[in-house]
This record gives sequence, structure tokens and C-alpha cells, in this order.
Amino acid sequence: MNDYTTSEFKKKLDDIHAFPTVYMFKFIVTEDKTGEVDKLFPNTSLNYKPSSKGKYVSVTASVTMPSSDRVIEIYKEAKKIEGIIAL
Repeated sequence: MNDYTTSEFKKKLDDIHAFPTVYMFKFIVTEDKTGEVDKLFPNTSLNYKPSSKGKYVSVTASVTMPSSDRVIEIYKEAKKIEGIIAL
């Protein structure tokens, strides 16, 4: 995210959500990358759903987020995971 898209995303988050709020993150990764997604959400129970052919895993985390800034921080950390797709 560059500064422009980050600021636009922050504005949209703040317009839609009243923080703190439960925010749902959804990512798609290969099975060998699920551990890296786990590290984004310590002490959180995540839901995993393998794809029909088993090549990918959908990971869902519903987490109480204190602010839009924290949501953006999570996405920036997730972006460092090779091959991750954020939904």
C-alpha cells in the first residue's frame, strides 16, 4: 500500500466501522504458509478451509481491532507473506 491507497483505505474503514470492532480478515495461502498467517493473530482461533484440490487454504480470522490503523498494520504484515491473497 502506498500512502494514497493507505489513506483512502483508512478513510473507508473509519466510514464503515466504529472502532473498536470485530473485523474479519480473510486470506488465501498455500498450506505451507498457514503458520505465517497464524503469527499475524497470536492467541486467536483461526478457521481454515482447504481448496477442493488441496493446493490452497482459506484462512479466516475474526479479531477485535482497536482502530483502522491496526487493521492496516495487519495487512502490511500480511503482504510480506509470499503468495498471499487478501480478500
